[in-house]
Amino acid sequence: MNKQSLRDVKREATANALAEAAFDLAMELGMDGFVVEDVVQRAGYSRRTFANHFSCKEEAVVMGASAFNNVDEVQQLLENLPEYSTPLEVLEQLVRMELTAGLFKKTRELVKLSKQHPTLEPYILSALHHHQGDAQELLIDLFEDKYATGYIQLLVGAVYGAALPMLYGNSNIQFPGQSKDESSESILLDQYLDEIFGYLKNGF
Repeated sequence: MNKQSLRDVKREATANALAEAAFDLAMELGMDGFVVEDVVQRAGYSRRTFANHFSCKEEAVVMGASAFNNVDEVQQLLENLPEYSTPLEVLEQLVRMELTAGLFKKTRELVKLSKQHPTLEPYILSALHHHQGDAQELLIDLFEDKYATGYIQLLVGAVYGAALPMLYGNSNIQFPGQSKDESSESILLDQYLDEIFGYLKNGF
């Protein structure tokens, strides 16, 4: 690993540690129950280090809930990608890899917290946009010689647009680790994703 790569890994590890500390404090004490100084003390870093990564505690809390940590799995996916894979096939695997039980638990808690503290909402949307942008950039890099950029943008936008109702609880989806509500006609997350990607594969 070269020095630049090592520096990037360390920077990401630092940001993740600060974000995790901020999210944990928010869950324990509420948004009004802690300040940035509490975050840096728990994570073991300085206030200046925090400022190098985040503009405020709200941004750190959101990252702590939404950070994607399956980098090794993505790398393995790309290394073993069949030659004739399509953008839709790769996107489906990425989404299923990203939507883990832990991520859903954290993001749903975050959305509940944002209803009491609306200042979190712009950062939640920004985090979703960041994930969408990463997926779009990856697919363009992989398929720019075979597929139009507009097609990939439309594809990624449709899939991440379908994620919003899941995050905000405006759906009847039963998430991993969530008990089934007998009073509702909920469907499993995998069923929902099968439906969404079925539309994209077969038409509406």
